[in-house]
Amino acid sequence: MALTTSRLKVSSAIIYLAVGLLVGPTVLNVFHFNPLKQSALLEVLTEVAVLISLFSAGVKMPAPLSFKRWRTPVLLATVSMTASVAMVAAFAYYLFDLPLGACILLGAIVAPTDPVLATDVQIRHPGDHDQLRFTLTCEAGMNDGSAFPFVMLGMGLLGLHEVGETGLRWVMFDVLWATLAGIAVGVLCGTLLARLTWKIRGEQQGRELMDDFLGLGLIGVVYGISVLIDAWGFLAVFFAAVALHQTELKLAGRVKGSPAAPDTPATEGETVAEPPALVSEGSLVFKEHLERLSEVLLILLVGGMLFVDSWSWRAVGFAVFLFAVVRPVSVLLGMLGSGASWRMRGLIGWFGVRGIGSLYYLMYVIQHGLPEALSLQLIQLTLVVVTLSIVVHGASVKPLLNIFWRRQRPH
Repeated sequence: MALTTSRLKVSSAIIYLAVGLLVGPTVLNVFHFNPLKQSALLEVLTEVAVLISLFSAGVKMPAPLSFKRWRTPVLLATVSMTASVAMVAAFAYYLFDLPLGACILLGAIVAPTDPVLATDVQIRHPGDHDQLRFTLTCEAGMNDGSAFPFVMLGMGLLGLHEVGETGLRWVMFDVLWATLAGIAVGVLCGTLLARLTWKIRGEQQGRELMDDFLGLGLIGVVYGISVLIDAWGFLAVFFAAVALHQTELKLAGRVKGSPAAPDTPATEGETVAEPPALVSEGSLVFKEHLERLSEVLLILLVGGMLFVDSWSWRAVGFAVFLFAVVRPVSVLLGMLGSGASWRMRGLIGWFGVRGIGSLYYLMYVIQHGLPEALSLQLIQLTLVVVTLSIVVHGASVKPLLNIFWRRQRPH
């Protein structure tokens, strides 16, 4: 499928969605997947897909790390995230007449950009230094975790989670502790695995290790620890992958300015040693295959969830508001003072792909006791947002990026 769709001017996700709609209740009604009754299964499937995608995004982060380069993605994952949740919550509160907690939940569900479906605008490999791709990939890697405090706040206002009488417990535990602990666990585990495998391979780095399984093991260990200590596992997995790759590059002397980096090129006739094996890069191909398989499965399921009457004016209008108002405005707020061109800001403001991450949060709150009436409303709104995002962003990504890169090239 990837070979067939690579020459098309649309993303492969549109093809998968079309097949899902064809066999689903919208057209042939051969297959129907009920997200309310199958929320437990869908929660697990989407959780696994997001974790794999976050790891893949993390190991592709270019080195070395710098505050200047990470400043914009961090602001997009925090300031823009907060602004998005606030605007969606206000919209839903006044136009949909939903409880405040449900409005905040809706904002938290649809605010994160998706690391699974945004393949065409993500960093392609660890050596890709394109600033647009880096910003979008890094933002998607972080905001799937930074949305969780707002999910907890919405659940708390609905009586499904303890936030404290004044909200202090929410601030201390759901915002500060869970965020900082998740980042710390990820960085520590990623760094330890990098150093351990480097030591096991020895000075000549000749011992072969099963990099694919080491990467999967890191995801499992980091996420498990995060669950045990009530930290945000999505943030932990992303930063574990970042730390793993950055540490391995430093140990291999492949980061500019590293003391291990060779200062002189090989002379004529001298044998140049092969670059040492890295767990982060060795496991990347395997993870990307898993990522693509999960993308196919979950988008087919999305098509199997939609009925013709899912397309209400209310849901479509909400999606348009999210894409045309919420995302651009929140990006402008997050990128104030960044010095980025208006063309760059416009593209980042447009390519806020919503997808599997939103489905995960939706299933998460349903599994934690969201009333059925509210669940049905949020399911309809979220499915329409995800479906339209697949279509409008998938159809526009390649043409817009081609125009952008042509203008970026020196004449």
